Formats: sequence, structure tokens, C-alpha cells
Amino acid sequence: MATYAIGDIQGCFTSLTALLNRIDFDPARDRLWLVGDLVNRGPDSLQTLRFVRDLGSSAVTVLGNHDLYLLMVAYGTVRARGKDDTIQAVLDAPDRDALLGWLRTRPLMHLEDGFAMVHAGLLPGWTVTQARALAREVEGALAGPYHADLLNNMWGSEPAAWHDGLRDYERIRVIVNAMTRMRFCTPDGVMDFKVKGEVTKAPKGYVPWFEVPGRKSADATVVFGHWSALGLRIEPKLLALDSGCLWGRELTAVRLEDRKVFQVACPGLTHGKLKPS
Repeated sequence: MATYAIGDIQGCFTSLTALLNRIDFDPARDRLWLVGDLVNRGPDSLQTLRFVRDLGSSAVTVLGNHDLYLLMVAYGTVRARGKDDTIQAVLDAPDRDALLGWLRTRPLMHLEDGFAMVHAGLLPGWTVTQARALAREVEGALAGPYHADLLNNMWGSEPAAWHDGLRDYERIRVIVNAMTRMRFCTPDGVMDFKVKGEVTKAPKGYVPWFEVPGRKSADATVVFGHWSALGLRIEPKLLALDSGCLWGRELTAVRLEDRKVFQVACPGLTHGKLKPS
């Protein structure tokens, strides 16, 4: 038995299939940990969603910002952005309700055996235990009867920092933004959502969230994606796995038991379409 953590797929199902063949994945024996963003911008969001759902307990996936975006569009809380989206096939599918119901009951964070998996990051003041409890607040609301109200009030970049007095949708928004959108923050945990590039492009006074001195989640190995410009980064307590498959680089799997890296080359996108391989 082996557990493989895999970076952002974003509908690149052909690359996922190639990677699973590369690692000789057997769902009866092995497990997949997926860092979120199963869908959007790649060509096969519907096929990817169905495949991961059908793996059942052999796959654990956390929610990414593109997964939440799909839910918001599907439930009519935001308008689709347009030309860069590849989620229409999901919205038109005969099994859309089953797929969306499955997706909105996925965790925001997964904690197991000293690993903490989240799509984007954890605020520096959060321990992994606290972060998991906060994630459960969001998960319970998404799975509950008022999930459409939550999705209608979840998006936005304010407040930009956590404090224990936050309530209602402001509280939810900070949790979601940290775990699905954050890249840079200040040492005090104020998040930036404008800069998406390399670490060297950090705004003045900001650092990558995982480089904040004294970060309280540093006792666990955080597994995350979301930051394609950061690329594959393996450190003793950090596994950054978005190696830019969507942009023509690689899709990456790391076997958690020994940290062996497996990769396949990806065709990438040209004007919203896959380049020929």
C-alpha cells in the first residue's frame, strides 16, 4: 500500500491517467491525496470529477478555489467568467446534481499521520488542530441545507486577516481564503490576493505564508498546491505540489512514505486549448 499526493489537476484528465499509469496506481491497494482544483481551465473537468468521485475511499481530495468556483456558478451565486472556464460540461451533465453534491461535501483540509493537506495554505497563527476545527465549520455549512446562502456570501477578499472575534460570513470568508487562495501574507497574517507570481515578487512587507517565522503549523508536514509559479518544492515540513501541469510543465505525485517524486510531462494550454502533444 502506498499513498500518493498529487498536485493541481484542473481538468487535465489525460495527464492524470498518464501519471497513475506511471505510479502503477491500484485503487484496491493504494490511496490518492489530491490537493484540490480538480476542475476548470483544462479540457476534461467532467471526466476528472467523475473519475475521482468513483474512486471512493481510495481518494481524498480537498476543495480548491476552482472547485468552489464551480459550485458558486452551479448554484447561481456568481456568473461564469467566460472564455477561460471549462466547467460547462459539468453544468450540463445528466449527473450534475450528484457530482455537485459530492463535491460540496469534500473537506477543506485533511489531517492524517503528521500530514496536513490543504489547497493553498494555513495562516501563521493557526495550529493544525485549530485549522482543522475551522475547516469543519466551513464543511458543515457547505454540506448543510443553507449551502447556497453560504456560497452567495463566501467570495471576496475582506477581511484580509483572522481574529477570534470574527463571526458569520466574515469568519467563513477568512477561513476559505486562507485555505484556498492565499500565497503571501505578512508576519501578522494579513493576506494578499493580488500577486500570483514567483516568491521574488512578494509585495513589500509580505512573505510566502510558509516562511513566516514561528508559524504554528510547522510541526506538521503541510501538503498543498495552488501556486504554480512556486512549482514543486520539497522541504522537511512542506510539500508544494502544483508543478504547472495546466501550463505545459508537469503533473507531480509524491509518495508520502518515502517522498519519491513521480512526474509526467503535460501538453499545457494555448489560447484556452490543449497544445498538441
